[in-house]
Amino acid sequence: QVQLVESGGGWVQPGGSLTLSCTATNFQLDFYSMGWFRQAPGKEREGLSCISPSGGSSKYADSVKGRFTTSRDKAKNTMYLQMNSIEPEDTGVYYCAADPYFSCSGYPWPVERSRNEYSYWGQGTQVTVSS
Repeated sequence: QVQLVESGGGWVQPGGSLTLSCTATNFQLDFYSMGWFRQAPGKEREGLSCISPSGGSSKYADSVKGRFTTSRDKAKNTMYLQMNSIEPEDTGVYYCAADPYFSCSGYPWPVERSRNEYSYWGQGTQVTVSS
């Protein structure tokens, strides 16, 4: 069974930085496109970014573009989300997702709308931004 595990969440002050990790525990992510999602309190889960299997292509939601960076390390079978210049609006539960058929580079719509493209999800990690 495919399992994704997020880690790295916690409390952070506005303007601070945080790095989230997403690790697959029982399968190789080499051929999977992956994405990060956020669900803020009272809101729907929205896409923040996606990254191609090779890591050579990535896309970002307008709300995080220039502040967040998605990367992946094949040797560690892990995807990361580097969050900089964090804002209170970044508070929420962060989820990672993977799918072997979704094409991040070929997705014709904003990444915010990519939720239904993924088959496998982690359990989420909470990020709270406050001073």
